[in-house]
Amino acid sequence: MTPLELLYYTGYVLKKKRSFRLQRRLPYPVISIGNITVGGTGKTPATIAVAEESIRRGFTPVILTRGYKGKAKGPCVVSGRRLPVRNYLGDPRSIIQDVKDAGDEPVLMAETLKGVPVIKSPNRYEGGIFVLQSFSFNASAPLIFILDDGFQHWGLYRDIDIVLVDGLNPFGNRRMLPLGSLREPIKELRRADILVITRQRNEQLAVELRGIWHGKPVYFSEYNVTGARSRTAAEFSLEALRDKRVLAFCGIAHPESFEQTLSSLSVQLAGFKIYRDHHFYTSADVDYLDRLGRSLNCDLFLTTEKDMVKLKTLKIPDTVCSLQMEWNTDAAFYDDVFKRIVAGSK
Repeated sequence: MTPLELLYYTGYVLKKKRSFRLQRRLPYPVISIGNITVGGTGKTPATIAVAEESIRRGFTPVILTRGYKGKAKGPCVVSGRRLPVRNYLGDPRSIIQDVKDAGDEPVLMAETLKGVPVIKSPNRYEGGIFVLQSFSFNASAPLIFILDDGFQHWGLYRDIDIVLVDGLNPFGNRRMLPLGSLREPIKELRRADILVITRQRNEQLAVELRGIWHGKPVYFSEYNVTGARSRTAAEFSLEALRDKRVLAFCGIAHPESFEQTLSSLSVQLAGFKIYRDHHFYTSADVDYLDRLGRSLNCDLFLTTEKDMVKLKTLKIPDTVCSLQMEWNTDAAFYDDVFKRIVAGSK
């Protein structure tokens, strides 16, 4: 371990010990979805998918999220634009819609999960208490909390820890920050209850994970494109995208994954512009992209859903569309998750 890694690791150990010592528990089940690397492994679409499945199984989900890059500090409700916050009894001033206050991922979750409370709070326990004090819930649909990006949020007890592992690049160079992409040592996957390999069906990785942690369930997941949607909510099927000349752009942790997705479609990729992760777009960015698209004779602009939530406040052409993605996994994964929740509540 290098001196820089040792410095990071020392701070990590002290923070973890203190957080576990002061850990608190909410009066309802908590499902955590996280990873052990920096960057995207699909936590947001996985959180959305688990919340949607929980509704189908008769639960009432609440999302607790840090809201990375969002300026709002205290517990607050994130509401997708034009979507009401149902059953809310608290101060209307604690409802935020602006992506700069909420962060891009919370706004995306709020817009997708209509009627599901999405709570931005760096302290997730305080966020959970805020929910219980501010909302009324139907007693016939049991409440569950879903902790977005929660594997390192040790201050809140969780009933299930789901950890996503990138099938294309699981652990980077297997070194911790700042020299690698690991937030904590790989051995800490022992805390996980369920492991899910994302982005690619990596059988070799599954064998490695099962070999180290015998008996720990390992599932596979994938992202499927269902179509595209413009700022005005116009829908484009996959067939409608066929042979379109496209300028693509994104500001996400792994732009190569978006490019790979585009390559699987029947589009002509004329250009691909990469911005930094969580980039906040400006009118100057839109003007630049518009000029570039015209110079390349493009029919459409394609970006991610996360990028689109930051573009909606700007004047953008109707030809700017976001790819609509679904996170899919085995039915056995959901059965496993919710059997544990039911068993734990008895």
